[in-house]
Amino acid sequence: MTIHAKRALLGKTWAKNVRVTVTDGCIDGVFLEQSPQSEDTEVDTLLPALANLHSHAFQRAMAGMTEFRAAGKESFWTWRDLMYRFLDHLSPDQVEAIAALVFMEMQKAGYASVGEFHYVHHQPGGRSYDTLSELSQRIFAAAQETGIGLTHLPVLYTYGGVNQEPLTGGQLRFSNDVARFLRLVQDCESQLQSMPADCRIGIAPHSLRATSPADLAEVLTQRPEGPVHIHISEQLKEVVDVEAKLGQRPVSWLLDNAEVNNRWCLIHATHMTDEETVAMAQSGAVAGLCPITEANLGDGIFNGVPYLNNGGAFGLGSDSNVRISLTEELRTLEYSQRLRDKARNVLADEAGSTGKTLYTKAAKGGALALNRQAGEIGVGQLADLVAIDSTHPTLFALNDAQLLDGLCFAAGDEVVTDTWSAGRHVVKSGHHVAQDHITRRFKRAMRGLLDAV
Repeated sequence: MTIHAKRALLGKTWAKNVRVTVTDGCIDGVFLEQSPQSEDTEVDTLLPALANLHSHAFQRAMAGMTEFRAAGKESFWTWRDLMYRFLDHLSPDQVEAIAALVFMEMQKAGYASVGEFHYVHHQPGGRSYDTLSELSQRIFAAAQETGIGLTHLPVLYTYGGVNQEPLTGGQLRFSNDVARFLRLVQDCESQLQSMPADCRIGIAPHSLRATSPADLAEVLTQRPEGPVHIHISEQLKEVVDVEAKLGQRPVSWLLDNAEVNNRWCLIHATHMTDEETVAMAQSGAVAGLCPITEANLGDGIFNGVPYLNNGGAFGLGSDSNVRISLTEELRTLEYSQRLRDKARNVLADEAGSTGKTLYTKAAKGGALALNRQAGEIGVGQLADLVAIDSTHPTLFALNDAQLLDGLCFAAGDEVVTDTWSAGRHVVKSGHHVAQDHITRRFKRAMRGLLDAV
């Protein structure tokens, strides 16, 4: 397969008339100042595609259903209660149909891969399916149908709080002790043998409130390689509870009690002291930022400036999937910093393009978090690629130096024309190759789910 682009971003530099050749899902040639050939797929502007590093696919079905104010103060915790009640009716077929729609929407927005932080494992009430990995296999099926690059992250969720309270209600579908969790991961790992070669497996201890120090240590000992993702300090209540139980704030405790390095992705990390921010940046871990969801849930604002100033890596996720938009995630991240600091172009490199900083750093950080050799256009990299139309009215007046600023701050996802996931050309002229079937099945699944709820 060969792609010809009128313009391509190679590292941080634009090049003209670029031909990119792809074999077995990887880029094996990048050629400059080339004319298009008859066999080429021709596009306008070619970029490395971002990874969506944090998704709970099933929550897409709740989009728009939790924006009604109840009596008293609404919070993350009241939203969570609604989510648990929703879980009482979710079937395996519905999980698969919802995940397929989510993955398709991600690809249409320009994401080539996803980290599925998967914590719904069992039947309502907590009884296992006949096959322990039944719902993980439904995620695999959705990934196969859409062609998205998958890093599957089964979640260890054992307790209802930092004092090891028992799980109740909707949480029972998440429940695993360490032994059963390790069997689940091993089962998922074996199932991935039938998936495309770029698919990955990791682990996700849900949070310091849903596991224990001893369980976390055991899981890390048993799984010494591969990605480790964890919710770390999303809510102030979480910080207070963890500090009361463990004697330290969540980020500080984790950095002092685990070998946190570049295999780790700390999701949200919203509430950190300056000292925690610097220490996390220097650990090599990736900050998993989900700006739309964090804004929707009122989580707070990431401590972005000192984090980036100390070399911190970050990537983007769509988390609750209330709105799947790569461009909106990028601008919401920067705008949150501007609102807090009452300044402009806060996260830009010194005297540089804010859009280029955001895009290129998110591309590399997301790939690192998902254990994908991707994040830039180069020989040996996975062909995780996205094409945009620079002739679109929101972009056509911009020069090369301004184009990524236009993408991040002016354009919508409709400027995405093509997406490749490890060379799989899944979005063509803005349309996913399986879009009609996936959409019909999602609507049918949602009608059944809403009738049950």
